[in-house]
Amino acid sequence: MKAIKTASKSAYYKMSSFIFLYFFTWSSSFGLYALWLGQKAGLDSMSIGTVFAINGVFAVVMKPVYGYIMDKIGMSKSLLYFVVLVSALMAPFFIFVYQPLLESHMMIGIIVGALYLSLGWYAGVAASESYADRFSRLYHMEFGQVRMWGSLGWALAASFSGLLFNLSPAWNFGLSSATSLVMLCVLLSLKIGNEELKNNDVIAQQKIVFSDVILLLKNRKFWMFSLYVAGVAWMMFVAEQQFSRYFVTFFTTKEQGNAWYGYLSTVQSGFEFLMMMVIPFLVNYFGAKKSLLMVGVVVGIRLIASGLTHDPLLISIIKPFYGLEISLLLISVFKYIAEHFSKRVNATMYLLGYQAMIYVGSIVIAPPAGYLYERIGFEHTYLIMGSIALFFTLVSAFTLSACQSIRSGSPTTDKPLETPAELTPAKR
Repeated sequence: MKAIKTASKSAYYKMSSFIFLYFFTWSSSFGLYALWLGQKAGLDSMSIGTVFAINGVFAVVMKPVYGYIMDKIGMSKSLLYFVVLVSALMAPFFIFVYQPLLESHMMIGIIVGALYLSLGWYAGVAASESYADRFSRLYHMEFGQVRMWGSLGWALAASFSGLLFNLSPAWNFGLSSATSLVMLCVLLSLKIGNEELKNNDVIAQQKIVFSDVILLLKNRKFWMFSLYVAGVAWMMFVAEQQFSRYFVTFFTTKEQGNAWYGYLSTVQSGFEFLMMMVIPFLVNYFGAKKSLLMVGVVVGIRLIASGLTHDPLLISIIKPFYGLEISLLLISVFKYIAEHFSKRVNATMYLLGYQAMIYVGSIVIAPPAGYLYERIGFEHTYLIMGSIALFFTLVSAFTLSACQSIRSGSPTTDKPLETPAELTPAKR
């Protein structure tokens, strides 16, 4: 890790603590979401696929809204305060609102749940990561130096969340609400120094206007990046949505599978934590484009291997590699966006071009994936999804824009390039 200036240490520790607590909060409950839907709310694979699809619809709507707000408010914490307050309501919402509605009026429950989860998690995590990315660049650090604490928070909560779930999911939700209050205290104490805010190359002086979003949507690079997300990230995230249900089938009882899934989620998140420290140097060396292609190869191989194995030991070895994928993908995405898009639309590009596009996949892919899980089984479905990821990785080798890298002799930098012609400021 790069040395952090003494004057910046306090802000770094508080920002890292906030990210740690945010991921701890949601890992405690949301990490076992698919299991909760199946085992506690009593939904089948098709219904769970529908839940994720409608969640995706709301996420697709809310993510660009959060991104636009982030670009408008710069380093203001007002949106993060709202996300924290929504997170604090997790226990009463899941126990007294969400589960009863799913059991009595399923479609109403699905819609209400999708709205809540989009505000607190689906769009909330993207806003938190975007803020952390800006924070790290303001203080001349790698994003991974801050984000890795989120991986540690997820890992720590995952280490015992399965055991709590076996006792009662109410324990998981109660813990999440309690840690949200601690998170609020940390956020209240976080201050960004005036020196970092003056003459920085991270926050645009001219704030985003809606015409900038229209120009972004006309940018060819936006759509080529979205094609990569559709072919690779969709397969990666949609496959993970119900992977826990496939994983538990390798064990004698559901309870044993639940516990082992929690243990391996801890290993996965710990692996992700370590990778967040190492991956920035790898991405700087090879460049963001080649790193994105590496993600596609790893995703394809992992999904195909998951479909071919019938051994609980092998599936347990395969499971943690998701931690490598998510760390390599996340850091590569931020660096690719910083290099190819204006800082004025930085958060909007991340939440619209990456985060929202991911959840378009939940709308398009999750329901047919749920159908295939029932008709041909998880293993055959994963073979198909892995092959699709590899195919789109090959296509993206020709469609993604070239990136700078240390290896090619031109160092990668977090400083965005000059605004491209198609994103010139709108007349105000």
